[in-house]
Amino acid sequence: MILKKSAFFPLFLRTGGAFLVIASVVAATHLIESSVALTQDPPAEEELLDDDLLDDELLDDDLLGDDLLESDEKVAETGEEDAFSSIEAHEKVFAKSNFPSADECALCHPKQYKEWSVSQHAYSQLSPLMMSMQNAMNVGTSTTNGDFCLRCHAPVGSDIGEPFSASNLDRHPASREGITCVTCHRMSAGYRKVSGRIGIDQGDVFDSVKGALGNAELARVLADKKQFKVNTDRDGVGRAIHTEIEPFFELTTPAFCGSCHEVFAPNGLRVHELMTEYRNSPAAEEGITCNDCHMGKEQGVPAGYEWGPAAIVGGKETAPRKLTNHFFAGPDYSLIHEGIFPVNKKANEFKSLQEWLLFDVDAGWGTDEFEDNCPEDFPFPESWVSIDDRYEAREIIAEQQELLGWAKEQRIEVLKRGFGLSDIRVTNHDESGLDFEIDVRNLTRGHNLPTGFDAERVFVVQIDVKNAAGEIVFQSGDRDPNGDLRDTFSLYVRNGEVPLDEQLFNLQSKFMSRNIRGGDQEQVLTINSSVSALPFIRPASRPNNIYGHPKGMRKHRRGIEPLGHRTAEYHVSPDLLKGEGPFTIDARFVSQSVPVNLIHQTMHVGFDYNMSPRALAEKLVEGAVVVAEKSAVTRAAEKAGQ
Repeated sequence: MILKKSAFFPLFLRTGGAFLVIASVVAATHLIESSVALTQDPPAEEELLDDDLLDDELLDDDLLGDDLLESDEKVAETGEEDAFSSIEAHEKVFAKSNFPSADECALCHPKQYKEWSVSQHAYSQLSPLMMSMQNAMNVGTSTTNGDFCLRCHAPVGSDIGEPFSASNLDRHPASREGITCVTCHRMSAGYRKVSGRIGIDQGDVFDSVKGALGNAELARVLADKKQFKVNTDRDGVGRAIHTEIEPFFELTTPAFCGSCHEVFAPNGLRVHELMTEYRNSPAAEEGITCNDCHMGKEQGVPAGYEWGPAAIVGGKETAPRKLTNHFFAGPDYSLIHEGIFPVNKKANEFKSLQEWLLFDVDAGWGTDEFEDNCPEDFPFPESWVSIDDRYEAREIIAEQQELLGWAKEQRIEVLKRGFGLSDIRVTNHDESGLDFEIDVRNLTRGHNLPTGFDAERVFVVQIDVKNAAGEIVFQSGDRDPNGDLRDTFSLYVRNGEVPLDEQLFNLQSKFMSRNIRGGDQEQVLTINSSVSALPFIRPASRPNNIYGHPKGMRKHRRGIEPLGHRTAEYHVSPDLLKGEGPFTIDARFVSQSVPVNLIHQTMHVGFDYNMSPRALAEKLVEGAVVVAEKSAVTRAAEKAGQ
């Protein structure tokens, strides 16, 4: 069971003779948005220069004056509130027209849209754990982390100055789409390694976009507007289409991906090192690019590209060409409502995100079994009172679930092509116990595994040793009742209810922070434990490039280099080898997107979509997949210990 149930929050977990209190804040993250401390807009430069921070007016001000107790009626009387609403409305119209949503591209590019819609790029900003992690880091650093995460996960939101703590329910459509069409196809320049601080060319759907092959085929389409039924006039009628494709060769280069996949934190900490890994890999030496493995016909291997039309315009296909796949399989998976993800143009037009969150998929709404037995006075939300709406929603949900199933198959496929296990080698079995080992191999040529944000990736070897009767006598890599590994961040381990897994093999890297006495300690988030009453990201006192990390924080990397391996070694003491032999050793290599303890570390800021910690933990564990399996049987048939 995941996160023991309770009828109320805060959630109390029974821990022996005491209670361990977990503050289960499940309010949506957009509630934090109202806090002045979490705005990302800096004061104007002139104001900073002109303001006297030691001015006597600060001393003369009555902080308990009546002006702080005045009601909002005064604001309403001045009309300032109406003026702000008017400005906000105009800004939304401007943002909509200058940053087109992927839904606008779907009409002519259905293949690319479908692949992207269920990708990790589309999910990058929608993830409730990404949001809670970003907000927790800002709370822990007095907001000095700023929009550091947002600039890669939601470049449009960063460009238009959205508050970094805003709920996805309140964001601009192209912002919550994460790495959306305009992110890459309207990037204003080849930024290369800049930790995601990129510019996006503004413009509506008629303005130019960027592509690897340039404008030749589009010019042919625009020369025959009648046949392709397109319109390039903003005041005209017909299918809107961009009027130019600017050649942008950078789209084909690994450095383009490095804009977001080589990440340095504001204090110099190397968070992602994918581009550095690639530059030193056999794949780079052979001229194999990121696109060759991750945008080709097969996920994770350079197997060539599909061939076909890049667009279907007015029902007619454009000329065949090399096609890139926009799915980008990886270890992540969705934890949110199927009405919200995958991104779905039909779903977006049918109901709002808030309304989709009210649709009860698990209860069976929109199925014959539920609807035929549903009482007439069932308290449906107003948006789902219509039975026709519920049936239509169920059809959309079925399509979404099918697409998610396909995405899971692709995820398992790319992981199987990346990781492998050797045979289990029994190195000793006598009166001193049982010793065995197994190699975990990186089968790729392009980068370490795991890579990217490897400090929050779970890649663990799960071991079960059974006697002849099938009874488990030894385990490693198993879970505590919360679904966590039995490592030092398990709440059950910390409370002494389950033993520490001292032989755990997990390729998850660890953030290490230096405490005030000089020792290192593991951290889940990249936040130092600070003795200051106002913690913040401190400027480095020395050049970070000398050490490759800031003075107070580093990352202990556990990834496997290309074509390399790591060996997991195990010892089972004789007192555990109970029952008759031979003993069977089962090894499974398991992938999970992030550890459950990340939920505990970020739950104090709440989770988007009003999701509870328990619901997130259950979905995390359910999404874990077995990548590889091996078994071995010991030769000893006598009773253990003899």
